[in-house]
Amino acid sequence: MERQALVLFAHGARDPRWAEPFERLRALVQTKRPSLPVVLAFLDFLQPDLTTAVQTVVQQGANRIRIVPLFFGRGGHLRDDFPKQLEAARIAVPHVQIEVAQAAGEAAPVLETLAEFALMGID
Repeated sequence: MERQALVLFAHGARDPRWAEPFERLRALVQTKRPSLPVVLAFLDFLQPDLTTAVQTVVQQGANRIRIVPLFFGRGGHLRDDFPKQLEAARIAVPHVQIEVAQAAGEAAPVLETLAEFALMGID
């Protein structure tokens, strides 16, 4: 039986308060899909890292994982650093199907929502 999970992947920062909006997003997604395991993972500075997050949802029974990069665009981190971390995660759980969404900031619905947000209050 297929059991899906979602990993929201963000950059991370030295200040843990930086992660607060991402935790709110994780909670919102979890509210919309209560039975879906949803975890955060971070590229740098904060925990868990991608491999740990993937292993966590696999321990919860997931055998199919979707990773959503919460980056505005495909800069050096997504082109260079992320593939290395993704490969390490795949090696850690070779029996699990892992798919990767496009960077959130490159998705048309996200851009449309940001455009509407930017125009709020503008006559």
